[in-house]
Amino acid sequence: MNSTHLSKRLQTVSDHVEAGSRLADIGSDHAYLPIHLAKNHIIDYGVVGEVAKGPLSNAISEIKKDNLLDVLHPRLADGLAAIQAGDNIDAITIAGMGGNLITHILEEGKAKLTGQEKLILQPNVGEPAVRKWLMTHQYRIFAEQILEEDGHIYEIITAKKSPVPVTYSDLELKFGPFLLKEKSPVFVAKWQEEIGLLQRVIHNMQKAVEPDIAKIDAIQSEIKTIDEVIKIES
Repeated sequence: MNSTHLSKRLQTVSDHVEAGSRLADIGSDHAYLPIHLAKNHIIDYGVVGEVAKGPLSNAISEIKKDNLLDVLHPRLADGLAAIQAGDNIDAITIAGMGGNLITHILEEGKAKLTGQEKLILQPNVGEPAVRKWLMTHQYRIFAEQILEEDGHIYEIITAKKSPVPVTYSDLELKFGPFLLKEKSPVFVAKWQEEIGLLQRVIHNMQKAVEPDIAKIDAIQSEIKTIDEVIKIES
């Protein structure tokens, strides 16, 4: 993968960045995503944020290769602290991290959020935590995608600040309001795999001298919920 040929995951994230956006890519690593967007004239201003010197150095090297230091601004900073007042950022990408880390970055940096930004978030795990943070802070999810690449399944969540409170059900927080409606083959495959994992957990728990019946019942209830969700009505 490089800035010319993005992974399927990053290409899908990039598809959610609108032309003319002023982007902050947080945890950018090699900066492949913002470089790709700049080279394709989708953005003409971007902040490349990294918390560690090594990844920031990698990003700077890649940006220099494409002579984009006048467009992309690499900064050593923790999370949204990379954003400065004069940047006028209207799109933020945070991709390739756990959901808890993404919510931590958003929570710690919420003073940097003006409410005008489009948030494009790609948690590797822990998607419900991201959706709950968005709901709690009055961000409405307006697009979701799920994809498989190299044996891994990824979800992309895009949200904007809402003028009114936002409410999602427990099912929508867990499965995703849009993904829940679409029930794509990748979505079904993800949750079928989760059922298999939970069934193995129950099998191992039942081997105990004194199985935790309450916990087993709770897991069986979760399996039932997932099974009902992924049923495709004919």
